[in-house]
Amino acid sequence: MKKNILFIVNPISGDLDKSDLIEAVSEFATTNHFDLEVYETTGKNDTKEIQSLYNQYRPERIVVAGGDGTIKMVAEAMEEHDVIIGILPAGSANGLSVDLNLPSTIEENLKIAFLHHYIEMDMICINGKKSIHLSDLGLNANLVKNYEESDVRGFWGYALQAFTTLTDANEPFVATITANKETVKHSARMLVIANSQKYGTGVTINPNGAMNDGKFELVILKSLDLLLIGQIITGNMPIDSEDVVIISTDKATIKTDYPVHFQIDGEYCGAQNSLEIHILHKQMKIAIP
Repeated sequence: MKKNILFIVNPISGDLDKSDLIEAVSEFATTNHFDLEVYETTGKNDTKEIQSLYNQYRPERIVVAGGDGTIKMVAEAMEEHDVIIGILPAGSANGLSVDLNLPSTIEENLKIAFLHHYIEMDMICINGKKSIHLSDLGLNANLVKNYEESDVRGFWGYALQAFTTLTDANEPFVATITANKETVKHSARMLVIANSQKYGTGVTINPNGAMNDGKFELVILKSLDLLLIGQIITGNMPIDSEDVVIISTDKATIKTDYPVHFQIDGEYCGAQNSLEIHILHKQMKIAIP
């Protein structure tokens, strides 16, 4: 008996044409005796459409071609169901696939998405919104905002906005953090809420993070001088530096002394001055190498 696979494609993610990808997936499914149902997202009622298709086909797996935002949407749509999600990285932000060490070729990724084993992965709930990867307050969130508002995409778009963001940076903010039954205050340039280790650029921000340990980390960067930025970018995140504080916990409250730019998984969420955060343990099944 053939097994059903639901294939969710975000046609506009990463500004990439997906027709070759859809063809490759269809061929792989036929060769390996899967029944494939393809759904292209539209940005309208996608969650309900995906839930309806799941109920109709009862797929063994859902394969997603898109970035972190598309994966998160599918995970939220499937939170009541026991289904494995396979990833074909195809977005402008592919942070989760970088963290899972997914390979760069479509052939290898197809085998993993359709056939390999999986982990039960945590998610984080922040002010009622779900995060699968990395969220942050401060400089990077400001960069995400500037990038969303600019016309230049890809690496150069980020590079241009990184320069603008650093030159226009606000004063540090003061974060009052309650976690693990204690309250601390830190002056910060950036505060990362991390379920995993790396940004989509491959930069490691949370060296000891694990996506299935029932914990998340708060990574507080007190300064962002060029030396510290250089260390982070080159993969030498200084855990024992006075400029970096890491708190591991399963729930936390953060209050800031003024509203600070905030983003979740590469999506800008406005300026915030209060965050309620808790872990959602083993929230989704993700296929891994």
